[in-house]
Amino acid sequence: MERIFSVPLKGGTVTDVYMLDTMGELADVLSEQGSSILISDENASRLLPSIPGGAVIIPPGEKEKSWESVEKMLEGAASLSLARDSVFVGFGGGVVLDLAAFASSVYMRGARLVLVPTTLLSMVDATLGGKTGFDYLGIKNLVGTFYPAESVLIVPETLRTLPDSEFRSGLGEVVKHALLSEDARLWEFLESSHDLIIARDRDALSEMIRLSLEVKIWYITRDPEEKKGIRSALNLGHTFGHALESMNGFSISHGEGVAWGMHKALAAGLALGLTPDDFAARALSLLRLYGFNGDHMIPDGRFPAFMKAIRSDKKKSGGSVKFVLMEGQGKPVLTALDDNAVKAAVKGFN
Repeated sequence: MERIFSVPLKGGTVTDVYMLDTMGELADVLSEQGSSILISDENASRLLPSIPGGAVIIPPGEKEKSWESVEKMLEGAASLSLARDSVFVGFGGGVVLDLAAFASSVYMRGARLVLVPTTLLSMVDATLGGKTGFDYLGIKNLVGTFYPAESVLIVPETLRTLPDSEFRSGLGEVVKHALLSEDARLWEFLESSHDLIIARDRDALSEMIRLSLEVKIWYITRDPEEKKGIRSALNLGHTFGHALESMNGFSISHGEGVAWGMHKALAAGLALGLTPDDFAARALSLLRLYGFNGDHMIPDGRFPAFMKAIRSDKKKSGGSVKFVLMEGQGKPVLTALDDNAVKAAVKGFN
């Protein structure tokens, strides 16, 4: 087991990120955690190592990201008589990890938390930064807390079990990090190692995860609680993408939504003269290299519903929703867009 990052976060807490070679090694590490409850879903649970303690297994899918699921986790912990020094172990994708982290944050005012991401999306996005939460009133992640995990355990071999659609979903967030990075290492790696990444070569995946996490860490350590506007850059593609996900009942994967949203953010930036033509062309080429074409358009009849979803975005400030647009690589800017600018972006560019 190799510690690849030690990330300082809210209130002086630190999240240690480890890369592990095998599931057997993971089982050994988890067995040493002491009193614990393991939280997973029916898909990820097929990979679960045999470890001591109880477990709460929920059905898979965004629809389970609810208070009812949190209740099951809290009831499970209480039935095991867990204490504040016991460990909530989240094992799975982003939905499971967000729920497990929220339950841990409110159980006895805060229990210990270890996260084991098993999808690419959760490895590069959901595990770091301390965000927890669940969907409420039809709004994605409306209820939540900031509660960083004490450790994140990454086993790249779990990615070989993912359906292609789930793997592609994670690649959407990786491409986002490439656009946001101040240097070209991740972008160039995605271009030069495309075939190895698609083939899920272990070494290529490990390097891609490292480089992607470096970008996220750069942003979150400078703005742990999203109060300075720096960390908001990580929402590139999210405001457009979350609205698309919401109005389609979350049937579109998060990574696909974010990739679509990046297309629309590039369109809006070009229309406003903020985004340079050459940068937009390179960014679109990278998105298309990984199969994200952004062709879907919002019909006139559904545009009011799309704008309603936009205005429900929890990231709005002072009643205004800010979009992340790009002035170049590693140069995000938060910008308010009027309805006409949004409509032009979601209808007139792909």
